[in-house]
This record gives sequence, structure tokens and C-alpha cells, in this order.
Amino acid sequence: MPHHRGLVRTAPLQGETTSSLICRIASRYGMEAKVLRACWKWRNYPPGHDGGGARADAEVLLNAAGRQLLAGLCGAEEDVLARALPSWGDEDSKLSAGRDGVPAAAWRIGGAVAGSATFGCRMCAARRTGTAVRVVRYAPPWSRVCVRHGRWLLDADAAQPLEYLDLRGVPEVVAAQRRWASVARRAVRAGAEPERVFALAQAVVVRWWEQALQWERETIWPRRLHQVAGGDAGGDLQWWRIVGRDAVVFTEVVGVADALLDAAMAELVWADSGAGRPRALPAGGMFCRRLGERLGRGWLGPLAATDHGGPLIAWMGSVIRLRRGAGGPPGYDNDQWWLRQEHQAATMAGQLRVLGKEKKAPGSGTMWRAAVPAEQRRLITSALDSTEEQLLQLRGVQTGPTADVARRLLYGLGHSAGLIENAWKRTAVAAVNGGVPLEEVARWVGMPVEVLSKMLTAGRRENGG
Repeated sequence: MPHHRGLVRTAPLQGETTSSLICRIASRYGMEAKVLRACWKWRNYPPGHDGGGARADAEVLLNAAGRQLLAGLCGAEEDVLARALPSWGDEDSKLSAGRDGVPAAAWRIGGAVAGSATFGCRMCAARRTGTAVRVVRYAPPWSRVCVRHGRWLLDADAAQPLEYLDLRGVPEVVAAQRRWASVARRAVRAGAEPERVFALAQAVVVRWWEQALQWERETIWPRRLHQVAGGDAGGDLQWWRIVGRDAVVFTEVVGVADALLDAAMAELVWADSGAGRPRALPAGGMFCRRLGERLGRGWLGPLAATDHGGPLIAWMGSVIRLRRGAGGPPGYDNDQWWLRQEHQAATMAGQLRVLGKEKKAPGSGTMWRAAVPAEQRRLITSALDSTEEQLLQLRGVQTGPTADVARRLLYGLGHSAGLIENAWKRTAVAAVNGGVPLEEVARWVGMPVEVLSKMLTAGRRENGG
């Protein structure tokens, strides 16, 4: 066990997790990380994944004595470590308990300490430190490209084996990383926070990504996905669509962020809305058409313009309200960068957990697109669109005599309830036909199996099934 400051110097990397640095120090001393960690008194157990296995994004908080010990082990001054390690100054009640002067440590999950944790580039670490070992560091979602080595650095919070994706076959993704710097500066000049602009643009593009399996004219993303998957994602398309998504769509996310910050594009939204003579946004509007062209997809405009309920239409609505001066008190209505919770892009870790559960559940591991015929999918989508349109119309009937308003609301709500029932029945039929056990579907909708079976049988007869 080393006791002398600077016996073997291990420099911290900017943004590195404290846990990652401890592992690298252990490697330099030729020992297992758990042996070195025995130098601290631990207040809890290391976090793990639900299915077992250690988390790569596990983080360590240290008390004052623990920080002094780490500084001595890596041969660096504490102020150097404070500048490099985002979690350096964090403590909690677990660490303040116990005898003073005893080096103590507590485990945390990186995302709860200093934001999103990602793998570092081993080749860059080798250039800096002389050893190509695993590094975990905090990095925002717009800086995941190692430009020097052409790698997309993956989130470290998921239970999957890859640290990076190879971008050498998709140079446009690397170029987008360089382009983001100017987009971020543009956001600051416009008085917007770059992270909020990025989050909104990502939500818009990820929503398209989920729909793109039905877009026959989309050829760019499939090509990129196969490239980052090593040439062919076909072996496990679901898994690769989750793991490769952020890298594959990154170019478009930067492009959308740039477009949303463009005053000329906002003028097109205003013109599409009828400017001084308000009208419903048209399917062939100039803004969405131009947006598609900027992204190299001239056919995308009408699809984006008719995606009601999505983050892009919500952004357009806020631009129009602000221009008309119709915004209310401070809040999402008059904040064009407000991103509703339901629009936020799902994380890779969350999607992989869902995928794992689907594969374990009997009969439910088949992809929805493969299991449900296109006609059924269209009917379900149509039923949901009709319901949404009906509910939106109800917002406008809350003026007039009490009896009239009540009558219109109750009639409208009754009609909406019928539309919702139609949508869930069609979805239940599709699930059962796709191989999900009837008992499982009955549990989801909260009714006895016998009642659901009769309803679905009657529904099939009514629909000629």
C-alpha cells in the first residue's frame, strides 16, 4: 500500500468522476480497485444495475480526510483535483458522522451528483496518462464526439458493454460536433440557454426517429445506423436503434437547433399562422418545408407539420403567441424553449431496461411494427388523433351561459370518452393479435379477462374481423 505523496503521479482528467480516478490510481499501482478503496471507511454499498452488475457511472463522495488521502495517492494538489473533479466538494450527512480525521467515502450514482456521466476516450486517456484504461467523466449530450479519434462516447449509466461507437464511416456526425460550438454561441447571443435549445431540438428529432420506421423515403439514418453498428445492425435492430440513436441523429439535432434560433425561420412560422389574420397551421407550411430542406429531406415538411401534439408544433405555438403578445404570466405558454416532460427524449438506459423487460415477458418481445399490421396501426393512430382534436376543441367552449357551456362540455367529453374507448379497444386487439396473453392485456386495462374477451370478440364482429 503506497503512503508517500507522489510515489506514482496520476493526473486527473477534466470532468472525471472521482470513482474513475480511484480506479486509474489502482491500475497505476498494479492493484485491484477494491483493494485501494479499502483505504477509506465506506458508509454504504456501491450502486448496481437492477439485473445485477456494477454501474460504470457509480460516483464517490469523500470527506475532508478522504480528499487529503486521495490527493496523496495520486500526487496532485487538492486545488488541482477540485478544478478537475466535479464531485470533489460534495458531501452529505453520512460523511459528517463518525470520528474526525478518518478518511470516509460514500457511493452515489453519477447522474444524481453532477449530471450525465459518459465514458471517456481510452485513446485520449492514453495520450495524457500513458495507459489506455477506462475513464468515466461528466459531459453534456452535445459533446459526445471525440473529434480526434472519430468516436461517439456512450452514456455510462446503462447496463451494456460498449464504451463508444466508431464514427469513421459517418464524418458528418463529427462535423456536427464542430458546428455545435457556433450554434451554442448563437443561442447565447439570442438570450437562450444552449442546453435548453439542444434539449428541445433533440426532442423534435427523437420523435421523428420513433416515426422513421414508417418513412420509406428515409435512407440517411438507416445507413448511419449500420455504419456505427460495425456494418450491419440487422442482427439486433431494436438494440442498435436504442444504443445508436443519439449518434445517428446528432447531425439533425444540431441542424434543428440552428434552425430554431434563426429569426428568418421564426418569420416563416408567423407567416404560416396567418400573421395578423390567424389561421390553423397548414400541412404545406413554409416553415416545415424549409426545415426539411435544411436537413436534406425535402419530403419531411408535411410530416413534421401534421405531427400535432409534438414538441415542434408546441414550439411553433409559443413563437406565435409571443409574436401576438398573447402570452400569459411567466411559464411554458410564453417560453419558446419550454420542453414538456412528456416530450423529453427517453434515455438509452431507460429504453434498454424496457427492452429487457419486454424480452423476458412471454409473447411481448416482438416489435410493434412487425407484430401489428399497417392498417391496424393507421386505425389506432387515427383514433388517437381524433380524440386529441376533440379534446383540444373543448378548450374553446368555456364561455357563455352556464347551462350552454355545461351542455357543450358534457357532450364533448362524452364524445371524447367514446373515441378513447375505441382507441384502447383497437390497441388491445392489436396487442392480443401480436402475441400478448389476454390475461396480461386485461391487467393493463383493469378489467376481468372474461369481460375483455367478450368486448374484443364483439369489436371484431362489428369491424368485420
